[in-house]
Amino acid sequence: MKRVLVVALLAGVWTAHTWAAPLTLDEALSAVTSPHPDWRMAEAELAAARADRDEAGSRQDFALYLDSSLRTGRRPDGEWKPDNVARLVARKPLLDFGRTEGAVNAAASEVSAREAVLVSVASLRRLDIMARFFDVLLADMQYAADNEFMAVAYVSRDNAGDRVEVGQMSRPEFLKLEAEYQDIRERRNASLQRVRAARQRLAHALNRPGQLPVDLAQPALQDNARTVPDYDTLLPWVLANNPRLRALDAQIAAADARMASVRSDNRPSLDAEVVGAGYSRESTTRDEISAGLVLTVPLYQGARVDSRVARERAIRERLQAERERLQFELADTLLASLQEVEWLRDTARAAADTQIEYRDWALERARAEYELEMKTNLGTSMAETQVAQLRRKQVEYRLALALARIEALSGGRLPPPGDKP
Repeated sequence: MKRVLVVALLAGVWTAHTWAAPLTLDEALSAVTSPHPDWRMAEAELAAARADRDEAGSRQDFALYLDSSLRTGRRPDGEWKPDNVARLVARKPLLDFGRTEGAVNAAASEVSAREAVLVSVASLRRLDIMARFFDVLLADMQYAADNEFMAVAYVSRDNAGDRVEVGQMSRPEFLKLEAEYQDIRERRNASLQRVRAARQRLAHALNRPGQLPVDLAQPALQDNARTVPDYDTLLPWVLANNPRLRALDAQIAAADARMASVRSDNRPSLDAEVVGAGYSRESTTRDEISAGLVLTVPLYQGARVDSRVARERAIRERLQAERERLQFELADTLLASLQEVEWLRDTARAAADTQIEYRDWALERARAEYELEMKTNLGTSMAETQVAQLRRKQVEYRLALALARIEALSGGRLPPPGDKP
């Protein structure tokens, strides 16, 4: 009943565009690959890496260009004559002794790194959507409980006001009830603001700004009962399949390939060249059509090659250190997530279930006493029952997020029983 009240209130008060039908968790998760800014940035980086790969491969492509000049020159007889030249040159690299191969390998490794990053972004988007979805459900439940507490406090304060008027209650006693009511009202209004803010964050996570979901369907969370391997089994699997680690491995390979390509700049290169030319001044030493091989042998390049190699070596060292740090972080996150799953299943569930059982009993007792006109704490008991149910939902939502986090660390799937990384 309280959830219906919350939904009705939100639908009546908010002026932003909303979704009419209840939103399910599966529908929300289908927005993982929607054109969200995070996804679009990852896709743009992947597209740029692919363009770099194509550019590196084009180093061996056939090239055709026009080379021309307008000039004049003085002949031995002292007369100035035009000496214009137009040359159509076709050139095809034949051998560059590793330059192109290293550049292509580096670019291909960068593409692999960006593909792995895209997988990581998808996992992070999935976790974010789940967390925002659960935040909305919990905010609704918290608001319903706080609203019930406020209703009880309002009735108590209102009745106290009547008693003050007839002299049955002192003014200080009434002020105490008034202060308690205002505190509860403050918490209730803050809860209402969190309801609105949680929906906006969910709409942004779904890449639907301004379209706030009013009603959300309770998820079944059947995966919360699945078996999770132990830490010693999962850690090697995570280190072998984590997309962020795979991205760093690819970037390290790219740095190695770039170093090899840069070192190749000290080696010769061989091109095939065909030239068709036209001249404004005829000469027996000029060819209108020529073909040949062009060999270029670097003799001295200063510190250009060595400095570029040093830069790539420094980049590789930084990536290697980042990889080692990420291994530490993954191990810590995996252990914390597994411990959280164990605590939620073995301890938090039992404590929440006991609270629900006790609050259900207390509610029935309060209802019976209310019907016998012995006490008037029925509203408080109803609110406390909702708080106990909220606590139970928090356990299940945290469990679902912890399991999804472990799956994300594992590259999207957990190892089958008996499988090796």
